[in-house]
Amino acid sequence: MKFSLFYFSGDGSTTQSDKYRLLIEGAKFADLHDFAAVWIPERHFDAFGGLYPNPAVTGGAIAAITKRIQIRSGSIVMPLQNPLRVAEEWSMVDNLSQGRVSLSFAPGWHPNDFVLYPEKYAQKKAIMWRDIQVVQRLWQGEAIELKNGNGNLVKIQTFPKPLQKQVTIWITSLSDESFIEAGKIGANILTSPLYQTLDETLRKISLYRQSRADSGYAPESGKVAMMIHTFIGNDINVIREQVKAPFKNYLKTHFDLVVKSAGNLRFSINPESLMPQDLDDLLDFSFETYFNGKVLMGTPDYCQTMIANLQQAGVDEIAALIDFGIPFDWVMESLDFLKDIKRNFDSFPTPKTLADVGC
Repeated sequence: MKFSLFYFSGDGSTTQSDKYRLLIEGAKFADLHDFAAVWIPERHFDAFGGLYPNPAVTGGAIAAITKRIQIRSGSIVMPLQNPLRVAEEWSMVDNLSQGRVSLSFAPGWHPNDFVLYPEKYAQKKAIMWRDIQVVQRLWQGEAIELKNGNGNLVKIQTFPKPLQKQVTIWITSLSDESFIEAGKIGANILTSPLYQTLDETLRKISLYRQSRADSGYAPESGKVAMMIHTFIGNDINVIREQVKAPFKNYLKTHFDLVVKSAGNLRFSINPESLMPQDLDDLLDFSFETYFNGKVLMGTPDYCQTMIANLQQAGVDEIAALIDFGIPFDWVMESLDFLKDIKRNFDSFPTPKTLADVGC
């Protein structure tokens, strides 16, 4: 089991001067303690996640302060990007990092994100799959034909040349279709437990492995990373109090997430009809749903058990999402616990029972 850090929900509306402190210090911590990677997102046109308007810019900053960890987009919304820009910007990060770039792609989901290219929204998935191939070709030094300002076709290559001959591709996936399609192109998987049970995760990973095998790739060589909200401490009651308000605020600012989770539990909601108390009740309900099995929040023993279960379901990496509103000092204390858990899994890389990881 590998471990990485994931950034996503940082609030871009604040004006304090140290708003990137957690990003910088978390990346240094992960690099020092041999974590696998740091994942950095692409923006939405919202304060939620607004700290990260461009993952390549963020990746360049992390490249300058780390030496070993992979620097991964999590994710590039491909329909909102030009493949030329993706290839050249991330090639620069690959050079700055001495060949540590890895890229996850997503089709996008929120209509407001597509104000840049509203015409692409309806075909966003097809555009993603098509343009991933273009990025791969450019990365490998191929030229592609495009029209110039005079309307003439010209062959274009991107510069600078990356250090890696091929860039590792991940697909941000939740549906059966995306797991299968990722397998067909030999990509890795980045997923989340918020919309799926452990049994559903196992089933989708099985579909993914079979798709890889059917397409000529070694099934076991594909990696599955699970993005999961993470906060670890010694006392479950203290942890609950520490995370409840920040996580409820996270859910409130991302209300579609709440509606989907409640809908999955056959709970009928009309968001516009909710009174303040109704909304707070819904947030309490959703928090309890997530806290009891959908997030990596708890004591070290509990989290080790949960991670071992995910490993047995076929997950290869825990992508610990740490920036959902917890104060900086608390997050760094939690990362110390995660570091110790990682050390246990380094000692027992393929536990056959939970007892093998000290649970």
